[in-house]
Amino acid sequence: MILVWAGFTAFVLLMLALDLGVFHREAHAVSLKEAIGWSAVWIFLGLAFSIFIYFGYERHWLGLGRSVDPVDGLFNSGRTASIKYLTGYIVEESLSADNMFVIAMVFRAFGVPLVYQHRVLFWGIMGALVMRGAMIGLGVALISRFHWILYVFGVFLIITAIRMLTLKSEHADPNRNRIVRLARRFFPVTTRYHRDHFVVRAGSPASGESALAGQEPVPDVAVLNAKPGTLMLTPLALALIVVETSDVAFAVDSIPAIFAITADPFLVFTSNVFAILGLRSLFLALAGMLDKFRYLKVSLSVVLLVIGVKMLTAEWLKEALGKNFNFYLLGVVVLVLAAGIVTSLIADAGENAAKKRSADE
Repeated sequence: MILVWAGFTAFVLLMLALDLGVFHREAHAVSLKEAIGWSAVWIFLGLAFSIFIYFGYERHWLGLGRSVDPVDGLFNSGRTASIKYLTGYIVEESLSADNMFVIAMVFRAFGVPLVYQHRVLFWGIMGALVMRGAMIGLGVALISRFHWILYVFGVFLIITAIRMLTLKSEHADPNRNRIVRLARRFFPVTTRYHRDHFVVRAGSPASGESALAGQEPVPDVAVLNAKPGTLMLTPLALALIVVETSDVAFAVDSIPAIFAITADPFLVFTSNVFAILGLRSLFLALAGMLDKFRYLKVSLSVVLLVIGVKMLTAEWLKEALGKNFNFYLLGVVVLVLAAGIVTSLIADAGENAAKKRSADE
Protein backbone atom coordinates (compact mmCIF):
# COMPACT_ATOMS: atom_id res chain seq x y z
CA MET A 1 0.00 0.00 0.00
CA ILE A 2 2.89 2.33 0.77
CA LEU A 3 4.20 1.78 -2.77
CA VAL A 4 0.87 2.96 -4.22
CA TRP A 5 1.01 6.18 -2.20
CA ALA A 6 4.68 6.71 -3.06
CA GLY A 7 4.04 6.10 -6.77
CA PHE A 8 1.10 8.49 -6.91
CA THR A 9 3.00 11.19 -5.01
CA ALA A 10 6.00 10.80 -7.33
CA PHE A 11 3.72 11.12 -10.37
CA VAL A 12 2.14 14.33 -9.04
CA LEU A 13 5.53 15.85 -8.19
CA LEU A 14 6.86 14.93 -11.66
CA MET A 15 3.90 16.65 -13.36
CA LEU A 16 4.30 19.75 -11.20
CA ALA A 17 8.04 19.85 -11.90
CA LEU A 18 7.38 19.66 -15.65
CA ASP A 19 4.74 22.37 -15.33
CA LEU A 20 6.86 24.91 -13.46
CA GLY A 21 10.37 23.88 -14.53
CA VAL A 22 9.78 23.24 -18.25
CA PHE A 23 6.50 24.61 -19.62
CA HIS A 24 6.33 27.72 -17.41
CA ARG A 25 9.99 28.28 -16.66
CA GLU A 26 9.74 31.81 -18.00
CA ALA A 27 6.91 33.96 -16.65
CA HIS A 28 4.38 34.73 -19.37
CA ALA A 29 0.70 35.49 -19.76
CA VAL A 30 -0.97 32.13 -20.34
CA SER A 31 -2.99 32.22 -23.57
CA LEU A 32 -6.53 30.88 -23.79
CA LYS A 33 -5.36 28.08 -26.07
CA GLU A 34 -2.61 27.05 -23.64
CA ALA A 35 -4.99 27.17 -20.64
CA ILE A 36 -7.61 25.07 -22.43
CA GLY A 37 -4.91 22.59 -23.45
CA TRP A 38 -3.65 22.16 -19.88
CA SER A 39 -7.23 21.93 -18.59
CA ALA A 40 -7.90 19.12 -21.05
CA VAL A 41 -4.70 17.34 -19.92
CA TRP A 42 -5.62 17.47 -16.22
CA ILE A 43 -9.26 16.52 -16.79
CA PHE A 44 -8.17 13.60 -18.99
CA LEU A 45 -5.68 12.43 -16.33
CA GLY A 46 -8.29 12.79 -13.60
CA LEU A 47 -10.88 10.75 -15.49
CA ALA A 48 -8.37 8.21 -16.82
CA PHE A 49 -7.13 7.53 -13.30
CA SER A 50 -10.50 5.85 -12.64
CA ILE A 51 -9.27 3.00 -14.88
CA PHE A 52 -6.32 2.45 -12.54
CA ILE A 53 -8.72 2.63 -9.60
CA TYR A 54 -10.97 -0.03 -11.16
CA PHE A 55 -8.25 -2.59 -11.82
CA GLY A 56 -6.29 -1.72 -8.68
CA TYR A 57 -9.24 -2.38 -6.39
CA GLU A 58 -10.63 -5.27 -8.44
CA ARG A 59 -7.31 -7.14 -8.36
CA HIS A 60 -6.14 -5.76 -5.00
CA TRP A 61 -2.91 -4.33 -6.33
CA LEU A 62 -0.54 -3.68 -3.42
CA GLY A 63 -3.38 -4.06 -0.92
CA LEU A 64 -5.96 -1.76 -2.51
CA GLY A 65 -9.53 -2.63 -1.57
CA ARG A 66 -8.64 -4.92 1.31
CA SER A 67 -9.90 -2.52 4.00
CA VAL A 68 -13.54 -1.82 4.86
CA ASP A 69 -14.78 1.63 3.84
CA PRO A 70 -15.96 3.23 7.12
CA VAL A 71 -18.72 5.16 5.33
CA ASP A 72 -20.76 2.17 4.12
CA GLY A 73 -19.04 -0.68 5.93
CA LEU A 74 -18.25 -2.51 2.66
CA PHE A 75 -15.11 -3.64 0.87
CA ASN A 76 -14.61 -1.62 -2.31
CA SER A 77 -14.65 -3.65 -5.52
CA GLY A 78 -13.28 -2.22 -8.75
CA ARG A 79 -16.74 -0.99 -9.75
CA THR A 80 -17.69 0.61 -6.43
CA ALA A 81 -14.24 2.16 -6.00
CA SER A 82 -14.25 3.72 -9.48
CA ILE A 83 -17.80 5.08 -8.96
CA LYS A 84 -16.80 6.58 -5.60
CA TYR A 85 -13.63 8.05 -7.11
CA LEU A 86 -15.47 9.63 -10.06
CA THR A 87 -18.24 10.96 -7.82
CA GLY A 88 -15.66 12.44 -5.47
CA TYR A 89 -13.65 13.91 -8.34
CA ILE A 90 -16.70 15.59 -9.91
CA VAL A 91 -17.94 16.89 -6.56
CA GLU A 92 -14.54 18.31 -5.62
CA GLU A 93 -13.99 19.79 -9.11
CA SER A 94 -17.42 21.43 -9.04
CA LEU A 95 -16.95 22.84 -5.53
CA SER A 96 -13.60 24.23 -6.68
CA ALA A 97 -15.54 26.33 -9.17
CA ASP A 98 -16.77 28.49 -6.30
CA ASN A 99 -13.14 29.00 -5.33
CA MET A 100 -12.46 30.32 -8.85
CA PHE A 101 -14.84 33.23 -8.25
CA VAL A 102 -12.88 34.16 -5.12
CA ILE A 103 -9.54 33.87 -6.91
CA ALA A 104 -10.82 36.14 -9.70
CA MET A 105 -11.92 38.68 -7.09
CA VAL A 106 -8.50 38.51 -5.39
CA PHE A 107 -6.62 39.06 -8.66
CA ARG A 108 -8.86 42.02 -9.53
CA ALA A 109 -8.52 43.57 -6.06
CA PHE A 110 -4.72 43.31 -6.02
CA GLY A 111 -4.33 44.08 -9.72
CA VAL A 112 -2.18 40.97 -10.28
CA PRO A 113 -0.69 41.17 -13.80
CA LEU A 114 -1.71 38.32 -16.10
CA VAL A 115 1.92 37.31 -16.54
CA TYR A 116 2.22 36.42 -12.83
CA GLN A 117 -1.17 34.85 -12.17
CA HIS A 118 0.08 31.36 -13.03
CA ARG A 119 2.85 31.68 -10.43
CA VAL A 120 0.38 32.62 -7.68
CA LEU A 121 -1.94 29.77 -8.66
CA PHE A 122 0.92 27.25 -8.79
CA TRP A 123 2.22 27.95 -5.28
CA GLY A 124 -1.31 28.41 -3.98
CA ILE A 125 -2.20 24.93 -5.19
CA MET A 126 1.01 23.45 -3.76
CA GLY A 127 -0.02 24.79 -0.37
CA ALA A 128 -3.57 23.53 -0.88
CA LEU A 129 -2.31 19.99 -1.54
CA VAL A 130 -0.39 19.94 1.74
CA MET A 131 -3.26 21.41 3.77
CA ARG A 132 -5.89 19.12 2.27
CA GLY A 133 -3.69 16.08 2.79
CA ALA A 134 -3.50 16.93 6.49
CA MET A 135 -7.26 17.57 6.72
CA ILE A 136 -8.07 14.31 4.91
CA GLY A 137 -5.83 12.35 7.27
CA LEU A 138 -7.58 13.93 10.26
CA GLY A 139 -11.03 13.30 8.76
CA VAL A 140 -10.33 9.63 8.03
CA ALA A 141 -9.03 9.12 11.58
CA LEU A 142 -12.13 10.75 13.10
CA ILE A 143 -14.58 8.75 10.97
CA SER A 144 -12.77 5.49 11.72
CA ARG A 145 -13.10 6.11 15.46
CA PHE A 146 -16.37 8.07 15.62
CA HIS A 147 -18.78 7.04 12.84
CA TRP A 148 -21.42 9.43 14.19
CA ILE A 149 -19.30 12.38 13.04
CA LEU A 150 -20.68 11.74 9.53
CA TYR A 151 -24.03 13.07 10.75
CA VAL A 152 -22.28 16.20 12.04
CA PHE A 153 -20.70 16.64 8.60
CA GLY A 154 -24.12 16.19 6.99
CA VAL A 155 -25.73 18.92 9.10
CA PHE A 156 -22.71 21.17 8.46
CA LEU A 157 -23.05 20.74 4.68
CA ILE A 158 -26.77 21.55 4.76
CA ILE A 159 -26.06 24.73 6.74
CA THR A 160 -23.24 25.60 4.32
CA ALA A 161 -25.57 25.12 1.34
CA ILE A 162 -28.10 27.53 2.86
CA ARG A 163 -25.39 30.08 3.66
CA MET A 164 -24.02 29.84 0.11
CA LEU A 165 -27.45 30.78 -1.22
CA THR A 166 -28.05 33.67 1.17
CA LEU A 167 -24.63 35.26 1.72
CA LYS A 168 -23.04 37.54 -0.84
CA SER A 169 -19.24 37.72 -0.99
CA GLU A 170 -18.65 39.24 -4.41
CA HIS A 171 -17.65 42.63 -3.00
CA ALA A 172 -15.56 41.46 -0.05
CA ASP A 173 -12.24 43.29 0.30
CA PRO A 174 -9.26 40.85 0.38
CA ASN A 175 -7.23 43.49 2.23
CA ARG A 176 -9.53 42.94 5.21
CA ASN A 177 -8.41 39.31 5.42
CA ARG A 178 -7.10 38.76 8.97
CA ILE A 179 -3.97 36.94 7.79
CA VAL A 180 -3.19 39.78 5.36
CA ARG A 181 -3.63 42.36 8.09
CA LEU A 182 -1.35 40.30 10.33
CA ALA A 183 1.25 40.07 7.56
CA ARG A 184 1.13 43.85 7.07
CA ARG A 185 1.63 44.31 10.82
CA PHE A 186 4.82 42.24 10.96
CA PHE A 187 6.26 42.90 7.49
CA PRO A 188 6.55 46.07 5.42
CA VAL A 189 4.88 45.77 2.02
CA THR A 190 6.08 47.29 -1.24
CA THR A 191 3.72 49.57 -3.14
CA ARG A 192 4.55 48.05 -6.53
CA TYR A 193 5.05 44.58 -8.03
CA HIS A 194 8.68 43.50 -8.40
CA ARG A 195 8.48 41.04 -11.25
CA ASP A 196 7.55 37.58 -9.94
CA HIS A 197 9.07 38.04 -6.48
CA PHE A 198 7.00 37.38 -3.38
CA VAL A 199 9.67 38.87 -1.13
CA VAL A 200 12.36 41.47 -1.79
CA ARG A 201 15.09 42.99 0.32
CA ALA A 202 15.36 46.77 0.30
CA GLY A 203 18.50 47.86 -1.52
CA SER A 204 18.86 44.60 -3.49
CA PRO A 205 18.71 44.54 -7.32
CA ALA A 206 15.32 42.75 -7.17
CA SER A 207 13.80 45.61 -5.16
CA GLY A 208 14.38 47.94 -8.09
CA GLU A 209 12.72 45.80 -10.75
CA SER A 210 9.44 46.96 -12.21
CA ALA A 211 6.23 44.95 -12.41
CA LEU A 212 6.71 43.59 -15.91
CA ALA A 213 9.85 42.31 -17.55
CA GLY A 214 11.21 44.66 -20.18
CA GLN A 215 9.86 47.85 -18.58
CA GLU A 216 11.98 50.59 -17.17
CA PRO A 217 12.37 50.32 -13.35
CA VAL A 218 9.74 52.38 -11.53
CA PRO A 219 10.64 53.88 -8.14
CA ASP A 220 8.87 52.19 -5.22
CA VAL A 221 8.29 54.70 -2.44
CA ALA A 222 8.00 52.01 0.23
CA VAL A 223 11.34 50.48 -0.79
CA LEU A 224 13.08 53.86 -0.98
CA ASN A 225 11.90 54.74 2.53
CA ALA A 226 12.84 51.35 3.99
CA LYS A 227 16.13 50.67 5.74
CA PRO A 228 18.56 48.86 3.40
CA GLY A 229 18.39 45.12 3.99
CA THR A 230 14.80 45.18 5.24
CA LEU A 231 12.79 42.14 4.15
CA MET A 232 9.60 43.27 2.40
CA LEU A 233 6.54 41.47 1.05
CA THR A 234 5.21 42.38 -2.38
CA PRO A 235 1.54 42.65 -3.40
CA LEU A 236 2.07 39.29 -5.15
CA ALA A 237 2.74 37.73 -1.73
CA LEU A 238 -0.45 39.25 -0.31
CA ALA A 239 -2.45 37.82 -3.21
CA LEU A 240 -0.91 34.39 -2.52
CA ILE A 241 -1.78 34.66 1.18
CA VAL A 242 -5.44 35.36 0.37
CA VAL A 243 -5.59 32.52 -2.16
CA GLU A 244 -4.11 30.11 0.42
CA THR A 245 -6.43 31.17 3.25
CA SER A 246 -9.49 31.09 0.99
CA ASP A 247 -8.63 27.51 0.03
CA VAL A 248 -8.61 26.57 3.72
CA ALA A 249 -12.14 27.94 3.99
CA PHE A 250 -13.30 26.04 0.90
CA ALA A 251 -11.59 22.85 2.08
CA VAL A 252 -13.71 22.99 5.24
CA ASP A 253 -16.75 22.66 2.94
CA SER A 254 -15.39 20.25 0.33
CA ILE A 255 -13.58 17.76 2.57
CA PRO A 256 -16.78 16.79 4.48
CA ALA A 257 -18.52 16.47 1.10
CA ILE A 258 -16.15 13.74 -0.09
CA PHE A 259 -16.66 11.85 3.18
CA ALA A 260 -20.32 11.49 2.27
CA ILE A 261 -19.10 9.27 -0.58
CA THR A 262 -16.11 7.41 0.85
CA ALA A 263 -13.61 7.45 3.70
CA ASP A 264 -11.08 5.32 1.83
CA PRO A 265 -8.01 7.59 2.22
CA PHE A 266 -6.57 6.75 -1.21
CA LEU A 267 -9.85 7.51 -3.03
CA VAL A 268 -10.37 10.71 -1.04
CA PHE A 269 -6.84 12.00 -1.57
CA THR A 270 -6.47 11.14 -5.26
CA SER A 271 -9.87 12.62 -6.22
CA ASN A 272 -8.99 15.82 -4.33
CA VAL A 273 -5.52 16.06 -5.85
CA PHE A 274 -6.73 15.76 -9.45
CA ALA A 275 -9.53 18.25 -8.80
CA ILE A 276 -7.12 20.80 -7.32
CA LEU A 277 -4.47 20.32 -10.01
CA GLY A 278 -7.05 20.98 -12.70
CA LEU A 279 -8.30 24.11 -10.94
CA ARG A 280 -5.32 26.28 -11.96
CA SER A 281 -5.60 25.72 -15.72
CA LEU A 282 -9.39 25.77 -15.57
CA PHE A 283 -9.31 29.18 -13.90
CA LEU A 284 -6.96 30.60 -16.54
CA ALA A 285 -9.24 29.20 -19.26
CA LEU A 286 -12.50 30.48 -17.75
CA ALA A 287 -11.32 33.66 -16.01
CA GLY A 288 -13.02 35.92 -18.53
CA MET A 289 -16.23 33.86 -18.56
CA LEU A 290 -16.95 33.42 -14.83
CA ASP A 291 -19.58 36.16 -14.84
CA LYS A 292 -21.58 34.19 -17.40
CA PHE A 293 -22.21 31.33 -14.95
CA ARG A 294 -24.60 33.26 -12.73
CA TYR A 295 -26.55 30.19 -11.59
CA LEU A 296 -23.52 28.01 -10.90
CA LYS A 297 -23.47 29.02 -7.23
CA VAL A 298 -27.11 27.93 -6.94
CA SER A 299 -26.33 24.52 -8.43
CA LEU A 300 -23.32 24.15 -6.12
CA SER A 301 -25.58 24.90 -3.16
CA VAL A 302 -27.99 22.20 -4.30
CA VAL A 303 -25.09 19.74 -4.67
CA LEU A 304 -23.98 20.42 -1.07
CA LEU A 305 -27.60 20.08 0.09
CA VAL A 306 -27.99 16.74 -1.70
CA ILE A 307 -24.73 15.43 -0.24
CA GLY A 308 -25.64 16.61 3.26
CA VAL A 309 -29.02 14.87 3.07
CA LYS A 310 -27.31 11.74 1.73
CA MET A 311 -25.05 11.71 4.79
CA LEU A 312 -28.04 11.86 7.13
CA THR A 313 -30.06 9.22 5.27
CA ALA A 314 -27.27 6.89 4.07
CA GLU A 315 -28.64 3.77 5.79
CA TRP A 316 -32.15 4.29 4.42
CA LEU A 317 -30.80 5.00 0.90
CA LYS A 318 -28.70 1.84 1.00
CA GLU A 319 -31.80 -0.24 1.79
CA ALA A 320 -33.98 1.54 -0.79
CA LEU A 321 -31.51 1.76 -3.68
CA GLY A 322 -29.03 -1.02 -2.95
CA LYS A 323 -25.33 -0.95 -2.13
CA ASN A 324 -24.51 0.89 -5.37
CA PHE A 325 -26.57 3.95 -4.46
CA ASN A 326 -23.44 6.11 -4.95
CA PHE A 327 -23.95 5.59 -8.68
CA TYR A 328 -27.30 7.38 -8.41
CA LEU A 329 -25.65 10.13 -6.38
CA LEU A 330 -23.14 10.61 -9.21
CA GLY A 331 -26.02 11.00 -11.70
CA VAL A 332 -27.82 13.55 -9.51
CA VAL A 333 -24.65 15.63 -9.06
CA VAL A 334 -23.95 15.69 -12.82
CA LEU A 335 -27.56 16.65 -13.63
CA VAL A 336 -27.63 19.47 -11.06
CA LEU A 337 -24.33 20.94 -12.30
CA ALA A 338 -25.38 20.62 -15.94
CA ALA A 339 -28.67 22.37 -15.16
CA GLY A 340 -26.84 25.28 -13.50
CA ILE A 341 -24.44 25.69 -16.43
CA VAL A 342 -27.11 25.41 -19.14
CA THR A 343 -29.49 27.77 -17.33
CA SER A 344 -26.67 30.31 -16.91
CA LEU A 345 -25.77 30.18 -20.61
CA ILE A 346 -29.42 30.52 -21.68
CA ALA A 347 -29.95 33.48 -19.35
CA ASP A 348 -26.76 35.15 -20.59
CA ALA A 349 -27.74 34.61 -24.23
CA GLY A 350 -31.19 36.07 -23.54
CA GLU A 351 -29.70 39.11 -21.83
CA ASN A 352 -27.28 39.72 -24.70
CA ALA A 353 -30.12 39.41 -27.23
CA ALA A 354 -32.19 41.92 -25.24
CA LYS A 355 -29.27 44.37 -25.16
CA LYS A 356 -28.80 43.99 -28.90
CA ARG A 357 -32.48 44.67 -29.59
CA SER A 358 -32.35 47.70 -27.31
CA ALA A 359 -29.29 49.04 -29.12
CA ASP A 360 -30.95 48.53 -32.52
CA GLU A 361 -33.98 50.49 -31.42
